[in-house]
Amino acid sequence: MSTLSRKSPPASTNKLKEVALVFFKLGCFAFGGPAAHIAMMEDEIITKRKWMTREHFLDLIGATNLIPGPNSTEMTMHCGHERAGSKGLFVAGVAFIIPAVVITALLAYLYVSYGQLPEVAPFLFGIKPAVLAIIASAILKLGKKAIKTTDLIVLGILVLVAALVGVHEVVALLGAGVIGTLYFYLKSKTSTTKTIILPFPILASSLLLKTPVINVFLTFLKVGAILYGSGYVLFAYLDAELVTKGWLTRTELIDAIAVGQFTPGPVLSTATFIGYQLSGFGGALAATAGIFLPSFLFVLILNPFVSKMRSSKILSYFLDTVNVAAVAVMLSVLITMSIDTLTDWRAFVIAGISAFFIFSKWKISVMWLIAGGAILGYVLQLI
Repeated sequence: MSTLSRKSPPASTNKLKEVALVFFKLGCFAFGGPAAHIAMMEDEIITKRKWMTREHFLDLIGATNLIPGPNSTEMTMHCGHERAGSKGLFVAGVAFIIPAVVITALLAYLYVSYGQLPEVAPFLFGIKPAVLAIIASAILKLGKKAIKTTDLIVLGILVLVAALVGVHEVVALLGAGVIGTLYFYLKSKTSTTKTIILPFPILASSLLLKTPVINVFLTFLKVGAILYGSGYVLFAYLDAELVTKGWLTRTELIDAIAVGQFTPGPVLSTATFIGYQLSGFGGALAATAGIFLPSFLFVLILNPFVSKMRSSKILSYFLDTVNVAAVAVMLSVLITMSIDTLTDWRAFVIAGISAFFIFSKWKISVMWLIAGGAILGYVLQLI
């Protein structure tokens, strides 16, 4: 008698499911901003799952820092592409974004209905010190791979100083890339190079139609296509696009930015909150689609070129210097966050406990660190 065996799903389907689960989980716990998100990705993708080499992961970080859009969200797309091709790119990005969008939409409903936001400060108090340890761990591991020579150490220190004194991170990265490439090229005294032209399309639209949802979509599409930098830069863009046009008050915009800061996932989920304020759930969907769509397109175009850059000698110099600069920028973020976060003994206690579990042999998942930090922060606030 023959036995019927159930067919297993194709390998590509299994990979897509794996990508979806990994980045949905990250989207639920990714507090602390882009540096923290990338640190969590490094732990999940490189340390645990070994989807790519740490050097290639660094190359992707360096390249992503040079294009518009939310860096950590674009890194999820790169990682998804590495694991499951172009479908994986879209699955990873959507899975990472969805938790923040759902939570933000719910908060927008509560805000519009009741005029205030839930009290989450005690939990955030504990999350921030835990995130410091996570970022420090990623900087240590990525730094070991990025720092190949004494020259790169000097370059990294210069970028760190520049970032700490307020030089825009994109200017610091590009400057380091150009200067480092010229330096190492002249040092090597070789003329054998390959030329690769990288497309950096700029999408922009100022078309205003009569349908409010279309207006919302096009406005956020423009912002997503040209946005570089942190939540503070996002505030400046949205202030110019929304407050000056009378769509929102500045107080409403500040509340929306705050929601993006304290919810997990990308800070650009602020767009979901604002879209709901402007045009209900339709506006929330339009704003979310508009602000994230350029990132999907940029990464889809950029990803195949990163490995080709590494195979070119002169562009390899560029990647090496940009990678060191990216680690230096992460370190500047860690220093700034530490100054802002470690303001009393409770924060030091949570940061110390988190560092112990990150760097000792009893290492635990960063997801548990985030959850534990939130609970410990709430408990210590009661003392």
